[in-house]
Amino acid sequence: MEFDDCFRAQLRELLRWRRDVRRFRRDALPLGTLEALIETASLAPSVGLSQPWRFVVVDDDEARAAIRRNFAACNADALAAQSGERAALYAQLKLAGLEEAPCHLAVFADRATAQGHGLGRRTMPEMIDYSAVTAVHTIWLVARTQGVGMGWISILDPAAVAAALQVPASWKFIGYFCLGYPQTEDAVPELERAGWEERQRSSSAVIIRR
Repeated sequence: MEFDDCFRAQLRELLRWRRDVRRFRRDALPLGTLEALIETASLAPSVGLSQPWRFVVVDDDEARAAIRRNFAACNADALAAQSGERAALYAQLKLAGLEEAPCHLAVFADRATAQGHGLGRRTMPEMIDYSAVTAVHTIWLVARTQGVGMGWISILDPAAVAAALQVPASWKFIGYFCLGYPQTEDAVPELERAGWEERQRSSSAVIIRR
């Protein structure tokens, strides 16, 4: 399979326009959309072909309410840890779309899976977790091609999430995600627009050893 310059340019635009969405419309996604995204995510690379990702579609009202309470408590703690102007700015940030997003998805990594027969993770068992993250990134990109926004809610207590969703003890919490149609689209991250942080040049993260 060969890809031309046009495809490469479009891929770069896809990566540039992939955003962490917090402001959703309440419109439901077409039937089968989330299932199709999950199916595509399973094409992601994984250590030893372990495919350790586990997806929990959260439709239950009680479970969603537990997640919202979890976020509220953790967010209050995070706000209390800020001070001065940074605290005021933090208080203005919209850090979750839990109320508006029509779809909620929790992703876990099954550290006890026998799939892959342990290949590639004897010295780095965390490769199971990293593999699940590649599936998350795959969903994120494919969702963007369909006009679907996705937001990663990281201000949560992992143990409380696992308890609320009643998952096996061997599953490591990777992330909780909101999906839906975004209210607006922008190539600039919302945190950058809000003045919280600026994107750094790629060269700042590169060290060359000669």
